Amino acid sequence: MHVQNDGVEKVTIIGSGPAGWTAAIYAARANLQPLVFEGMPTQTPSIQLPGGQLMLTTEVENYPGFPDGVTGPQMMEQFKKQALRFGTRVESKNVGCCDFSRRPFELCIDGEPGRVVRSHAVIIATGASANWLGLENEMRLARTGGGVSACAVCDGALPIFRNQPLAVVGGGDTAMEEASYLLKFASKVYVIHRRHELRASKIMQARILNHPHAEVVWDSVVVDVLGGDKVAGVRLKNVKTGQQFDLAVKGLFVAIGHTPNTQFLEGSGLALDEKGYIKTTDGFRTWTHIEGVFAAGDVCDKIYRQAVTAAGMGCKAAIDAERWLAEKGVH
Repeated sequence: MHVQNDGVEKVTIIGSGPAGWTAAIYAARANLQPLVFEGMPTQTPSIQLPGGQLMLTTEVENYPGFPDGVTGPQMMEQFKKQALRFGTRVESKNVGCCDFSRRPFELCIDGEPGRVVRSHAVIIATGASANWLGLENEMRLARTGGGVSACAVCDGALPIFRNQPLAVVGGGDTAMEEASYLLKFASKVYVIHRRHELRASKIMQARILNHPHAEVVWDSVVVDVLGGDKVAGVRLKNVKTGQQFDLAVKGLFVAIGHTPNTQFLEGSGLALDEKGYIKTTDGFRTWTHIEGVFAAGDVCDKIYRQAVTAAGMGCKAAIDAERWLAEKGVH
């Protein structure tokens, strides 16, 4: 039976990185007239940043179809144009809260008191934000492609890092993975850790501690990133002595974890794991524990965190939503 909309959206997409825009392209081509809340522009990386983490990635060389590379912002602009071409509607606003206990679902919009968007299906693709050190020069050089990154797999093979000394901040498995990957290209990799023992698993530690071109700088924190247009070094402080010293490196990789952008889901009834990532019911599907709510990209993927995997999940979420809506008689 055909269900009348009566002002209710068929599918609403929250987020606008590779997962969100790909979901919008597929949903729009399926005649679902998706509404995308792409987030609000901001000067600092934060929840629902329009375009997602790729807005902090200057060169993308590993996304298929761009043999000469493309900048992250350019890629997201192309994704958005493609979604708009097929009739996607976009609002540059943040979703402030969700009520999934009602059907249709209800979304409140930041900055618009009293406005409630009702939707039969919702795709959440708000991503996860890299945790940064919070230094002014760190963010400046991250935004301009000056040699600060939060993803070795994304950026480590770029020419500016090849055969150069690099630094990784962190002491967990992620930091060891980043350092191991960078050792394929760097002349030397320094791992900067605030304590005198690593938190990583023993096998991951061994890869770094036993590598001839890796060195751990113990009991130290980064207090500044040096360099004008490009990273020239980092200023460190020994947390035990308070002594500051400079380390000459050409790149800084921050590997102190990610925070999923799910704060706005508090009280929504959606199941999250202990770190705040959305739980899905099946590793191959985008279904959440609430029928009609789907998740895609880094908001539920803490393993791969790549543009291409996020886009693939966005495709799956739109197909899952389309089939679910058809079962419910929403056309």
